[in-house]
Amino acid sequence: MHNLIYLTDLAGSDMDPYVRLNETQLFHSLEPNPGLFIAESPKVIERALRAGYHPASLLVEKKNLSRDLADLDHEMAANQTKGLGNTPIYVANGELLRQLKGYNLLRGALAAMYRVQRLSVVDFLKTMPVDHPRIAVLENVVNPTNVGAIFRSAAALSIDGVIVTSDSADPLYRRSTRVSMGTVFEVPWTYVDAKVWAAEGIKLLHQCGYQTAAMALRHNTIDIDDPQLDKTEKLAIILGSEGPGLRAQTIEQSDFTIKIPMTAGVDSLNVAAASALAFWELGNRKHH
Repeated sequence: MHNLIYLTDLAGSDMDPYVRLNETQLFHSLEPNPGLFIAESPKVIERALRAGYHPASLLVEKKNLSRDLADLDHEMAANQTKGLGNTPIYVANGELLRQLKGYNLLRGALAAMYRVQRLSVVDFLKTMPVDHPRIAVLENVVNPTNVGAIFRSAAALSIDGVIVTSDSADPLYRRSTRVSMGTVFEVPWTYVDAKVWAAEGIKLLHQCGYQTAAMALRHNTIDIDDPQLDKTEKLAIILGSEGPGLRAQTIEQSDFTIKIPMTAGVDSLNVAAASALAFWELGNRKHH
């Protein structure tokens, strides 16, 4: 039995997460506990449920209600996840939901979901595979589309985990999760405070046994297919901001500075495209 609540308007406070709260407000909405995020589309919601996230509520289009609930119930049963139970499921017609910005992209369903507490960097690295771990670090990657695309590449190309600086776009922003096709729920990741990263991030990685490879255009770079990178037991691939790139201090403190060989006259790629090439070459696909 589902807790179905039929709507005639979107004015109630229960609709605030879907209608009136922006990403930052959702992030801070339950302080001191982790806040909320919005998962868009049945596929993204299913992957979030599979990963153990719990919904605070759902908002479903009436014409898709039976299909979406059947899919979600099947997903939760298949993964032995607690059912929807008394979770409020708000049901509205398409005309009402089309008042939501971008609803035509959502394929009928949204969910307000509880965030989880993230591990510290040191504790996070302890969860990585013992053999040949490969992780990515996103330093001030501010575009949610790029963050989502990087996670999708990380999932596809055997990157074991991702560390995201707090001045980057949040992986659970709506655009990030949508672009990633829900893979932000499949790849292990955590945050690091941007000030902590700037002060001691590389040192923390070194203390945990990782060598660091900064993706940057410098005179002393090596190509991403350099054999010494493959021989490195624990490797962290560091990707920087879309405009200025990595901080000079990050590059200087890294063990390697790496580049993607390109045709003369083209000096760089979008960070998401660069990540896919780097993960293809440096990820664990060759070791699986």
